Amino acid sequence: MIKVGIIGYGTIGEDVARVILQGDAGAAQLRAILVRDENKYPDACHPGSGCVMTSNEDVFFAQELDVVVESAGHEAVVKYGEKTLAYGADLILVSVGALADEPLLHRIMKKARETGRKVIVPSAAIGGLDRIAAGSVGPMDEVTLVTRKPPKAWIGTVIEQQVNLAELTEPFCAFDGVARDSARLFPESVNVSAALSLAGVGFDQTKVKVFVDPHITQNTHEIEAKGKFGQINLQIRNTPSAGNPKTGYIVAMSVIKTLRDLTSSFVIGI
Repeated sequence: MIKVGIIGYGTIGEDVARVILQGDAGAAQLRAILVRDENKYPDACHPGSGCVMTSNEDVFFAQELDVVVESAGHEAVVKYGEKTLAYGADLILVSVGALADEPLLHRIMKKARETGRKVIVPSAAIGGLDRIAAGSVGPMDEVTLVTRKPPKAWIGTVIEQQVNLAELTEPFCAFDGVARDSARLFPESVNVSAALSLAGVGFDQTKVKVFVDPHITQNTHEIEAKGKFGQINLQIRNTPSAGNPKTGYIVAMSVIKTLRDLTSSFVIGI
């Protein structure tokens, strides 16, 4: 049985916590949830669950956790990434776009090596990372990502400064560049570009286009990669979460799959 902690209790954190408490995440026990204000979630850890909801990071890390799921955004990665590893827990990163900050990436990887712990990036909203990572072992020529999301998914982002989302009638290209910049500009919406970069050719070589598309209802990601391994063309359509259209239900599912793999005797899709 592995002892699990969750940082953040938004849409993803809540979904992951619920599945663990239901007993559907393999041999995993939810021991602690770290939030800014535990009074907002009085029923998150029901009596007898063995779980504590806290805003005190010392209390959180005192639970002798084996793995910590980060689901609280880039600032949480900066604040707790190295600390999680220093406390002897593996780190499952949802907000992987934070690693576009090169010094932060180096610090976290250095701490992982020093402590003998792992930083784990689940596939989350994207697919094909296993093939991309395998293909990167040999020469990989190029990797491109085209992300399309409906207007409501971009509310509260910098895109609102570029276009009137409510009046958009045709697809609007909000970004055309490389993954390092897209991960910084859209910290909640394009974490997929960071995961793809880390699996493949890096943040500065991975090409990214981002569209606001009023004609779609699902978050769509199109990946193309070429190299010695051959070629991959993959399209993914994710159902947006009702609680947060910037993300999809599949993100929490991917985290649960990762937790199951940590204690399973049979693992597929690595």
